[in-house]
Amino acid sequence: MTRTESGKHAVVVGFDGSSPARSAAVWAAEEAASRHCGLLIVHVVRGPLPELVFTPLSTPLPEAVSERSVLSHAENELEGVAAECARLSPSLDITTRLEHGHPSDVLGEISHDAQMLVVGSSGRSGLSRALLGSTAAELAGHHERPVVVVREAKAMDGRVVVGVDGSETSAAAIDFAFEFARRRGRDLLAVHAWADMPIEALAPVGNWDYNWNQVRAESEAVIAQCLAGHQEKHPDVRVERQVSLHGPAQALLDVADDAGLLVVGSHGRGALRRAVLGSVSHAVLYHAPCTVAVVHR
Repeated sequence: MTRTESGKHAVVVGFDGSSPARSAAVWAAEEAASRHCGLLIVHVVRGPLPELVFTPLSTPLPEAVSERSVLSHAENELEGVAAECARLSPSLDITTRLEHGHPSDVLGEISHDAQMLVVGSSGRSGLSRALLGSTAAELAGHHERPVVVVREAKAMDGRVVVGVDGSETSAAAIDFAFEFARRRGRDLLAVHAWADMPIEALAPVGNWDYNWNQVRAESEAVIAQCLAGHQEKHPDVRVERQVSLHGPAQALLDVADDAGLLVVGSHGRGALRRAVLGSVSHAVLYHAPCTVAVVHR
């Protein structure tokens, strides 16, 4: 394996030795191979010594727990996961990098010019898979490149689901989703939520005076407009369309169980430029059972 100074034009993946991080590295290797680009695996050690198990200690730490031993262990883990990725994709150009610092800061800097950044859902935090690790949440909210949070879902090879709302951010997500579906040979489902609120909140009970046929027709027109040109550019991608009367987050979560990847824009219709995740992408990241890609405008 070789070393590189940056992740320029590569797929960058954060690795900490945990099972979710290993799954993320394998996913990233497959993605890099499909993109015909390099893979950079980055192990960030919170320095100068790692965070230890949160157990009260009545005796001093053994001398064996030194910075050198920690770094040696991290290097061995890097070599192991790089070898695993190489077995899966023999022609893939794989590089590794061992760094000190805060994971989100280091990964964000290294992947500034990368094609995408990939992380596991929780790492060594011990949180349930349904929750999101702090590093993944910070990177998804602040990073300018696409950020993919990998989860070991039951349908890893399932279809690609993308949220469609007519915004510029949604357009970027659609571009990403079509390209991914084309390279990976996946079907694509485009989901449009008619309203930002569930239908129960839109009118008093008993006063359902909406023309639902018109609502559905207008929503399907929005999807058609957003997908215009993509299907012609990617004729091999089989596309389905779905209109939901639920809110955007629920609409996406409703179809996430059998998805291999759920693609969402970072802000959607939000008028304000915020440093944190929009409510839809936030809800999807925390609750989707599948791998999620957050694409910024």
